Amino acid sequence: MKLSNKNPSIKPKFNQKRPILISLKLFTLLMFSFLTLNLWGDSLELNENKVKVHLNKPTHKKPIIVVLGENQYTELTDFIVPYGILKRSYLAEVYAIADKRGKIDFFPALSMENNTSLEDFDILYPEGSDIVIVPAIHNAKNGNIIHWIQKQYKLGATIVGVCDGVWTLGYAGLLKNKHATGHWYSKEKLSSTFSDSIWIKNKRYVQDQRIITTAGVTASIPISLALVEALGGRKKADEIALMLGITEWNSQHNSDEFYFDWRQYLTAAKNLIFFWDYETLEIPIYDGIDEISLALVADVYSRTYKSKTITIRYGNHPIQTKSGIKFLSEVKEEENIKNHTILEIPEKKKAFNQFEHSLNDVEKRYGLNTKLFVKTQLEFPNH
Repeated sequence: MKLSNKNPSIKPKFNQKRPILISLKLFTLLMFSFLTLNLWGDSLELNENKVKVHLNKPTHKKPIIVVLGENQYTELTDFIVPYGILKRSYLAEVYAIADKRGKIDFFPALSMENNTSLEDFDILYPEGSDIVIVPAIHNAKNGNIIHWIQKQYKLGATIVGVCDGVWTLGYAGLLKNKHATGHWYSKEKLSSTFSDSIWIKNKRYVQDQRIITTAGVTASIPISLALVEALGGRKKADEIALMLGITEWNSQHNSDEFYFDWRQYLTAAKNLIFFWDYETLEIPIYDGIDEISLALVADVYSRTYKSKTITIRYGNHPIQTKSGIKFLSEVKEEENIKNHTILEIPEKKKAFNQFEHSLNDVEKRYGLNTKLFVKTQLEFPNH
C-alpha cells in the first residue's frame, strides 16, 4: 500500500476582526490568510510514521487489546482487519467484544458470533486494557460504549478510533484540544461538531498522546501494522506485512484526492435504479479462512450498489477463521440458490492481493466508475 508523501505544517485557527481603517498591504495579507484557511489543517509534523503505545500495567504479561463493536452494525473492515493483524502478531492478548453478548451485525455485510460483553471484560480485567480499538459503529452516541471507553482511558489505555470510530471518541470527550483525523466524507461535520479539536488532513493516522485516529476504512491496515511495530519492532511488522502482501504502512496520505463528483453520484444512482441486475455473491467459509481477506472482499463487493455478499457454510460443524472469529453462515450448502455467484477466497492468497483482485473484478463486472466509487468510499488511494 503506497501512500502519498505530503508533509506541510499545521495552519492555526484564525478568528480576527478586521479594523475599520487598515492599510492596503495589511488588508491584502489578511484576505490571503483568510482565503487559504481550511477547516482541516494540513499534516501534523510529529514522529508521523510511528505510533507509541503506553503500557502501564505491570500485571499484564502481554498487552491486552480490545477491538470493540456494537451489536447493531459495526463497520466490517474497521473491526476485522485490526483484530486479525494484531491477533496473528502474537504480541498481545486480543479480545473481540461488543456492548452485549450475541450476534454482531457488520456493515455493509456479514455477521459474527460474540461471546464477550463489556461487563464480561471488566470482570476479567478490572484494571483495564492497554489498547482499545473503536471502529465506526451505527450509534456513535451509544451511552454504554461511551462510558466504557471513558473508563478505559482513565485507566491508562491508548484509544484508537478507526475511520468514523472517531465520532464515538468525540462524543466521549476524548478529542478536546487534540489533533485528530477521520474519513474524508465526514470532515466538515467533524469540524463543526467537535470544533475544539484540531483536525488534520493528509494523514492515514494521527496520534496525540494516548489518542490515535485514522482516515477512512482502508486506513485500518496501516494503523494495525503501525501498532504491531510499536509493540514488537520493525522486523515483526515487516513479517506481518509480508504475510498480507503490504510493502509499506506509513502515515502519508493525500486526502484531497477523495470526493464525490457528479460522476460518482450518477454511478450510485444508476446502480440503485437498475435493481434487476443486482447480484447476490456467496462466499464459502471454511475452517481457517483468512478473516482479513474475507472482510476486505465482502466490503468491496457490498459497496457497489450492484451486489451484496453473504456467506455459505459447507457441512454442519461450526466454522472458525484463522484468528478465531466465528462468522455466521447466512446460507447452508443445501440452500444454495442456483442463480447466486460463488466467490472463492483461496487459502494461500495474500489478503491485500485478494483485495486488489476484488477491485479489478468489480471493474470487469460493473465498470470503471463503480470501481472508483468503491475506492472513494474505502478511501483507498488511486496509485
